[in-house]
Amino acid sequence: MTVLKQFDPPGHLTDLDANGRAVWSSFISEQFDASAAGRRDHLNDAPRARFYNPTRVDTAPDAQTSDISWIAFPRNIKVNSVADVQRWRRADASRDVQDEYCEWSVTRNEQGQITRVDFTCEGPEYWEVLAQLDPARVVRLYQEFVSPKVSQGDLFDASGNYVRRNPWNTGTVQGAMHLVQGANTLSAEIELAAAATIVRVVNDTELTSEQELIKCSQYGDATRNSDPHIGGVVNGLARLDADITLANPVGLYFDDLSTAGWESPDGSDPKRFWTYTRGEEGHPVRAAFEVPASENFTVSDIRVGGQPIRFGAQIADFISIRLTGVACRIGKSRVAPMPCVAPTLDVTGAPVTPAPVVAAGPSPSAAIRDMDVIATR
Repeated sequence: MTVLKQFDPPGHLTDLDANGRAVWSSFISEQFDASAAGRRDHLNDAPRARFYNPTRVDTAPDAQTSDISWIAFPRNIKVNSVADVQRWRRADASRDVQDEYCEWSVTRNEQGQITRVDFTCEGPEYWEVLAQLDPARVVRLYQEFVSPKVSQGDLFDASGNYVRRNPWNTGTVQGAMHLVQGANTLSAEIELAAAATIVRVVNDTELTSEQELIKCSQYGDATRNSDPHIGGVVNGLARLDADITLANPVGLYFDDLSTAGWESPDGSDPKRFWTYTRGEEGHPVRAAFEVPASENFTVSDIRVGGQPIRFGAQIADFISIRLTGVACRIGKSRVAPMPCVAPTLDVTGAPVTPAPVVAAGPSPSAAIRDMDVIATR
């Protein structure tokens, strides 16, 4: 196989022109390079020689892909709640707790019944690139997917900078255009995948369990559904003595909605009310669960496990999110395993709690400046 010409936008979205796609590819490429280099201030975390940038290194003919999926409902909320209604209410109350790379917003009618729930797994970095290159398109997309009332002044500050947490993309009742929870970024996805490619040994024994690996390598939040599982699957590929990357287009995608055990008032399959609204087939980045008014019932009239849907979070219980890893040159990688990441010490010599996974490379703004692109205003 040849070297990838450039990274495509998530979901093969068509919002960017040729120049914009080049900017996006450059940004993602820099994220790959930075993540492959590793955290130089963490002993035994650099370089991550098994992780490669497919626009610089070829993907060999023996390449195998591996879909990695997890449940969208935030595990942190689930394990710290004592009842289903409590956890559903808490998850619906704030986007900041929706930390499994899936966020949502709930629409209700005057009677308080749910008529629609919008879900997104779209990373914020893409929107920052698009906003700098084509702010008018950003406004149009918000008007299409969130509300026709959106204006440019709602989305950009006085200096013309795009605001991720704008009035139409902050809470859980007035729209969710893209991810805003601090850990829900494409940069974090790339960094986590790269960190997980290091095979870890303790007392000459390779670590294999998800919790052992995430604690040893310190890549993400061990209490989430996503991070330990992503790391565990990626590390399993690395233990095949393979080189690892992420499939193009790099992104987070909806995998499925399982409606087993759901009941509609008319006896039909509730799955028919689930639609993907953005992204190509096989790579959806936006979805909605909506019962049309013509059906004469609402989302709240559908029962899940015998209970009516009162919260968007009840649907999130049955949504899976995925990313796709790629392994090649299987059995040929000769990168030596490493011990666990040594704890960072403060000036007194005391261990410092590792920081959460964040972007390893430059921001989208920096990528645009590096490409010497003049934003269209």
